[in-house]
Order: sequence, then structure tokens, then C-alpha cells
Amino acid sequence: MGNSVTADRWRKLLNDLGHEVTVAHRCLRGPFDLLIALHARKSHNAVLQFQKQNAKRPVIVAMTGTDLHSDLGRSKKVMESVELAQRILLLEPKAGFKLPTKLRKKIRVIYQSAVVIKPTPTRLKRWFEVTVVGHLRPVKDPFRTAQAAMRLPTVSRVRVVQIGRTLDPFMERRARSLAEQNPRYKFLGPLSHLETQRRLARSRATVLSSKSEGGPAVLSEAIVNSIPVLASRIDATEGILGESYPGLFCVGDTRRLAELLYRVEKDASFRRELVSCTKSIKRKLQPSFERKAWRALLSEFSY
Repeated sequence: MGNSVTADRWRKLLNDLGHEVTVAHRCLRGPFDLLIALHARKSHNAVLQFQKQNAKRPVIVAMTGTDLHSDLGRSKKVMESVELAQRILLLEPKAGFKLPTKLRKKIRVIYQSAVVIKPTPTRLKRWFEVTVVGHLRPVKDPFRTAQAAMRLPTVSRVRVVQIGRTLDPFMERRARSLAEQNPRYKFLGPLSHLETQRRLARSRATVLSSKSEGGPAVLSEAIVNSIPVLASRIDATEGILGESYPGLFCVGDTRRLAELLYRVEKDASFRRELVSCTKSIKRKLQPSFERKAWRALLSEFSY
């Protein structure tokens, strides 16, 4: 989960394309052909240093959800990073409308790919397992699904399984307290990326309740593995799932999420509809498509 997983996945992908890649948390000294800066604000100093040390070499700035929905318009560093960059990388198409018109010609969109988990994990029969994946931060609205589950009828078999690292003691206490109060909620804490993928692939549905995102990898993983998705209506989910996707709910709408949870549990045709609605985007979430997109992007530079 998070930017570290994205950076490692991109490293492997670019290695497969024949490039030598160094992943660093700060700009390294020495000659490099190109910089891919993941996070416009946090990589600001690296962008400046790279351009000083590697004159005329290209910079690609990949904007995160924090860049787009929190720091843009507030941080001069974000704007300076994208203005200095030769290309701006986005993970979903709607994000581009947040940037000034003069910068949009630099934008390229590359969807985060995912793989089908094989063999398909065995699903629980006793419970209708619903996963929530992501670090427990306020912007993720992480406990919305647990709260919605408390509204379900007693006949419901929904069990919410939350996976993610708590970044402060309050979140940890809240998660443990909810697990004690709510028999429908289980908090697993952080798991390896592979184990997280397996838990997602065995679930009956997954929920993304974030207030903002840049292009969540878990969404790609759910779609590729044909897991029905319920998601908050934000730019990232609308950009990938489509504005008319039937599994969207307004940010913070616990009542509506509870209704959708019960429907996705009880209505097999609704589950099939949710999966069917993602068929058109699934092709763009294949690793081969992402490799082709990166090859095309890098071919725009001569170095």
C-alpha cells in the first residue's frame, strides 16, 4: 500500500523495459538520464537538485492524491515542481481538470495495473466478507464501512475486514475499540502486499470510502480480480469507474453505504452488474497495457 509499493512496482516495470532504475527518498548525486518524482510537494527539492546536477535531462512528476486534493493551490512547491517538469503523470483522467490549462499539454495518464491472483483463494461460507484496504488516515475515512455495517439487519452475514497500518495511536485505539464493539468488524492491521492481495481476492466485495485519492491501486486490484466495488464518489473513482457506476455513494454517507452493503450481499444480479460495469476499464489495468503506456511516455524523450 502507498507510494512505496507504487515506486517498487514501477522499478520492476521499468527494469523489464530495459532501464536501470534507482529508487531513492532524496535526489542522489551523479549522472542520471531521467527523474520520475513520485509526489510533487515531497519531491520538490529532488526536482530542483536533479535539474542542477543533470542539466537538460527530463523530469516526470507523478502527482499523488495529496498533491491534487490537499496541496494544490496551497503549496508553492507543488506548482513549481509541475512547472519545471517536462511531463506530469496522473493515475486517472479527471485529475487533469484541477491543473491550470497551460500545464495540461504536459499531462499523461497511466492507469495502475494489477494481476489476477491465482489460484483463486477460497471464500468463507459463514460470512459475506467485505474488505477495506489502506493505511488508516483521516483522508481515507477508514471507519465508514465499519459504521455502516452496524446499521445492517440482524440477518445480514456481512463481515468487514480492515487491512492497513495505523499511523497514529488514536487510529489504533479507534480500530481496536470498534472491533470490540462490533462483531461484524475485524481489524487485521498491516499485512504484506501479497497477503493483502489474497485477502482482497477472496472477499465478496470491497469498499473505498476515501475523501480523496490519486488513483488507488486497490481499485485496480479489485477490478482485475472481478471483486464488486463500492466507492465514495470522488474524482479518482469516477475517473476510473465512470460517473454512472451504480456502486458509488457520497463521501461520508453511512446510511447509503449500509444500503449498498446489504444489496451487494443479498442481490447476486447487483454483484454481477458491478463487475460487468468494470469490463471496459479492465483492459487498461492489465500489466501489458501499463508497460505499453510507459514505453510510449519514455519514447517522448531522447537521452
